[in-house]
Amino acid sequence: MNMGNLKFFTNGLIKENPTFVFVLGACPTLAVTTAAINGLGMGAATTFVLVFSNLIIALLKNYIPDKVRIAAFIVVIATFVTIVDLVMKAYTPDLYKALGIFIPLIVVNCIILGRAEAFAQRNKVWPAVLDGLGMGLGFTLAITLLASVREILGNGTIFNYPLVGENASTILVFILPPGAFVTYGLLIAVFNRLKLKLNI
Repeated sequence: MNMGNLKFFTNGLIKENPTFVFVLGACPTLAVTTAAINGLGMGAATTFVLVFSNLIIALLKNYIPDKVRIAAFIVVIATFVTIVDLVMKAYTPDLYKALGIFIPLIVVNCIILGRAEAFAQRNKVWPAVLDGLGMGLGFTLAITLLASVREILGNGTIFNYPLVGENASTILVFILPPGAFVTYGLLIAVFNRLKLKLNI
Protein backbone atom coordinates (compact mmCIF):
# COMPACT_ATOMS: atom_id res chain seq x y z
CA MET A 1 0.00 0.00 0.00
CA ASN A 2 1.61 3.29 -1.06
CA MET A 3 1.52 6.44 1.07
CA GLY A 4 -1.27 8.04 -0.99
CA ASN A 5 -3.52 5.02 -0.48
CA LEU A 6 -2.56 4.83 3.19
CA LYS A 7 -3.81 8.39 3.62
CA PHE A 8 -7.23 7.43 2.23
CA PHE A 9 -7.41 4.71 4.89
CA THR A 10 -6.10 6.68 7.89
CA ASN A 11 -8.17 9.84 7.28
CA GLY A 12 -11.31 8.17 8.64
CA LEU A 13 -9.57 6.97 11.79
CA ILE A 14 -8.51 10.34 13.21
CA LYS A 15 -8.33 13.40 10.94
CA GLU A 16 -11.78 12.96 9.40
CA ASN A 17 -13.35 10.63 11.95
CA PRO A 18 -17.05 10.57 11.04
CA THR A 19 -18.25 10.38 14.66
CA PHE A 20 -15.96 12.73 16.56
CA VAL A 21 -14.96 15.21 13.83
CA PHE A 22 -17.87 15.37 11.36
CA VAL A 23 -20.51 14.28 13.92
CA LEU A 24 -22.23 12.11 11.30
CA GLY A 25 -24.38 9.10 12.12
CA ALA A 26 -25.25 10.58 15.51
CA CYS A 27 -28.64 8.86 15.68
CA PRO A 28 -27.31 5.26 16.01
CA THR A 29 -24.30 6.59 17.91
CA LEU A 30 -26.56 7.87 20.67
CA ALA A 31 -29.28 5.25 20.49
CA VAL A 32 -27.54 1.87 20.48
CA THR A 33 -24.49 2.54 22.64
CA THR A 34 -25.85 1.26 25.96
CA ALA A 35 -23.49 -1.74 25.71
CA ALA A 36 -20.08 -2.17 24.06
CA ILE A 37 -21.24 -5.20 22.05
CA ASN A 38 -23.99 -3.06 20.49
CA GLY A 39 -21.46 -0.43 19.43
CA LEU A 40 -19.15 -3.06 17.95
CA GLY A 41 -22.03 -4.75 16.11
CA MET A 42 -23.39 -1.52 14.66
CA GLY A 43 -19.87 -0.43 13.68
CA ALA A 44 -19.15 -3.74 11.93
CA ALA A 45 -22.46 -3.61 10.04
CA THR A 46 -21.84 -0.03 8.95
CA THR A 47 -18.26 -0.81 7.90
CA PHE A 48 -19.44 -3.70 5.71
CA VAL A 49 -21.99 -1.47 3.98
CA LEU A 50 -19.48 1.38 3.57
CA VAL A 51 -16.78 -0.77 2.00
CA PHE A 52 -19.00 -2.62 -0.46
CA SER A 53 -21.20 0.33 -1.42
CA ASN A 54 -18.05 2.42 -2.09
CA LEU A 55 -16.68 -0.46 -4.18
CA ILE A 56 -19.80 -0.80 -6.34
CA ILE A 57 -20.31 2.95 -6.73
CA ALA A 58 -16.67 3.46 -7.78
CA LEU A 59 -17.05 0.64 -10.33
CA LEU A 60 -20.33 1.98 -11.76
CA LYS A 61 -19.80 5.74 -11.47
CA ASN A 62 -19.33 6.25 -15.22
CA TYR A 63 -22.56 4.39 -16.00
CA ILE A 64 -24.86 6.17 -13.53
CA PRO A 65 -26.66 9.19 -15.03
CA ASP A 66 -26.20 12.31 -12.95
CA LYS A 67 -29.95 12.90 -12.65
CA VAL A 68 -30.52 9.62 -10.82
CA ARG A 69 -27.19 9.56 -8.98
CA ILE A 70 -28.56 9.78 -5.42
CA ALA A 71 -31.34 7.28 -6.12
CA ALA A 72 -28.81 4.84 -7.58
CA PHE A 73 -26.54 5.27 -4.56
CA ILE A 74 -29.43 4.51 -2.21
CA VAL A 75 -30.33 1.35 -4.16
CA VAL A 76 -26.72 0.12 -3.89
CA ILE A 77 -26.53 0.96 -0.18
CA ALA A 78 -29.94 -0.62 0.51
CA THR A 79 -28.80 -3.86 -1.15
CA PHE A 80 -25.88 -4.25 1.26
CA VAL A 81 -27.98 -3.18 4.24
CA THR A 82 -30.46 -5.93 3.35
CA ILE A 83 -27.60 -8.46 3.30
CA VAL A 84 -26.41 -7.28 6.73
CA ASP A 85 -29.96 -7.32 8.08
CA LEU A 86 -30.62 -10.90 6.98
CA VAL A 87 -27.22 -12.23 8.10
CA MET A 88 -27.48 -10.64 11.55
CA LYS A 89 -31.05 -11.87 11.96
CA ALA A 90 -29.93 -15.42 11.14
CA TYR A 91 -26.62 -15.62 13.00
CA THR A 92 -26.69 -13.02 15.80
CA PRO A 93 -30.37 -12.80 16.82
CA ASP A 94 -29.68 -11.24 20.25
CA LEU A 95 -27.58 -8.46 18.74
CA TYR A 96 -30.14 -8.07 15.96
CA LYS A 97 -32.88 -7.49 18.57
CA ALA A 98 -30.70 -5.05 20.53
CA LEU A 99 -29.95 -2.92 17.45
CA GLY A 100 -33.54 -3.10 16.23
CA ILE A 101 -34.67 -0.49 13.71
CA PHE A 102 -31.18 1.02 13.48
CA ILE A 103 -29.95 -1.77 11.19
CA PRO A 104 -32.35 -0.93 8.33
CA LEU A 105 -31.75 2.76 9.04
CA ILE A 106 -28.12 2.29 7.93
CA VAL A 107 -29.56 3.00 4.47
CA VAL A 108 -29.99 6.66 5.37
CA ASN A 109 -26.86 6.98 7.51
CA CYS A 110 -25.16 10.23 6.50
CA ILE A 111 -21.71 8.64 6.68
CA ILE A 112 -22.46 6.13 3.93
CA LEU A 113 -24.31 8.41 1.53
CA GLY A 114 -21.81 11.19 2.25
CA ARG A 115 -18.81 9.01 1.34
CA ALA A 116 -20.56 7.76 -1.79
CA GLU A 117 -21.23 11.34 -2.91
CA ALA A 118 -18.00 12.98 -1.75
CA PHE A 119 -15.49 10.22 -2.44
CA ALA A 120 -16.53 6.95 -4.13
CA GLN A 121 -18.06 8.58 -7.22
CA ARG A 122 -14.96 10.77 -7.71
CA ASN A 123 -12.18 8.22 -7.22
CA LYS A 124 -10.90 4.87 -8.44
CA VAL A 125 -11.96 1.56 -6.90
CA TRP A 126 -9.03 0.87 -4.56
CA PRO A 127 -8.97 4.34 -2.94
CA ALA A 128 -12.78 4.14 -2.58
CA VAL A 129 -12.53 0.78 -0.80
CA LEU A 130 -9.78 2.08 1.51
CA ASP A 131 -11.82 5.20 2.25
CA GLY A 132 -14.84 3.05 3.15
CA LEU A 133 -12.71 0.80 5.34
CA GLY A 134 -11.05 3.74 7.12
CA MET A 135 -14.31 5.58 7.70
CA GLY A 136 -15.99 2.36 8.84
CA LEU A 137 -13.23 1.49 11.29
CA GLY A 138 -13.16 5.08 12.56
CA PHE A 139 -16.90 4.89 13.18
CA THR A 140 -16.59 1.45 14.79
CA LEU A 141 -13.81 2.53 17.16
CA ALA A 142 -15.66 5.70 18.13
CA ILE A 143 -19.06 4.09 18.70
CA THR A 144 -17.50 1.16 20.61
CA LEU A 145 -15.53 3.56 22.82
CA LEU A 146 -18.68 5.55 23.55
CA ALA A 147 -20.63 2.37 24.31
CA SER A 148 -17.81 1.02 26.52
CA VAL A 149 -17.69 4.18 28.64
CA ARG A 150 -21.47 4.16 29.05
CA GLU A 151 -21.55 0.45 29.92
CA ILE A 152 -18.70 0.71 32.44
CA LEU A 153 -20.16 3.74 34.23
CA GLY A 154 -23.79 2.69 33.94
CA ASN A 155 -23.60 -1.07 34.51
CA GLY A 156 -20.12 -1.74 35.86
CA THR A 157 -19.50 -4.19 33.00
CA ILE A 158 -17.63 -4.28 29.69
CA PHE A 159 -18.90 -6.56 26.91
CA ASN A 160 -21.23 -7.91 29.62
CA TYR A 161 -18.32 -9.01 31.84
CA PRO A 162 -18.47 -7.52 35.36
CA LEU A 163 -15.67 -5.13 36.30
CA VAL A 164 -16.86 -4.36 39.81
CA GLY A 165 -18.54 -6.30 42.61
CA GLU A 166 -22.28 -6.77 42.83
CA ASN A 167 -22.66 -4.14 45.55
CA ALA A 168 -20.56 -1.50 43.77
CA SER A 169 -22.28 1.75 42.83
CA THR A 170 -22.94 2.56 39.18
CA ILE A 171 -24.30 5.72 37.61
CA LEU A 172 -27.61 4.81 36.00
CA VAL A 173 -27.84 8.01 33.96
CA PHE A 174 -25.05 6.80 31.67
CA ILE A 175 -27.20 4.04 30.16
CA LEU A 176 -30.14 6.44 29.74
CA PRO A 177 -30.51 8.91 26.83
CA PRO A 178 -29.12 11.93 28.76
CA GLY A 179 -25.99 9.90 29.52
CA ALA A 180 -25.50 9.30 25.80
CA PHE A 181 -25.43 13.04 25.09
CA VAL A 182 -23.12 13.81 28.02
CA THR A 183 -20.66 11.02 27.16
CA TYR A 184 -20.69 11.86 23.45
CA GLY A 185 -20.02 15.55 24.13
CA LEU A 186 -17.16 14.78 26.52
CA LEU A 187 -15.55 12.31 24.12
CA ILE A 188 -15.76 14.83 21.25
CA ALA A 189 -14.04 17.40 23.47
CA VAL A 190 -11.29 14.93 24.47
CA PHE A 191 -10.81 13.78 20.86
CA ASN A 192 -10.52 17.33 19.54
CA ARG A 193 -8.14 18.26 22.36
CA LEU A 194 -5.89 15.32 21.45
CA LYS A 195 -6.03 16.30 17.77
CA LEU A 196 -4.86 19.81 18.63
CA LYS A 197 -2.14 18.53 20.92
CA LEU A 198 -0.84 16.08 18.34
CA ASN A 199 -1.31 18.66 15.55
CA ILE A 200 -3.29 16.23 13.39
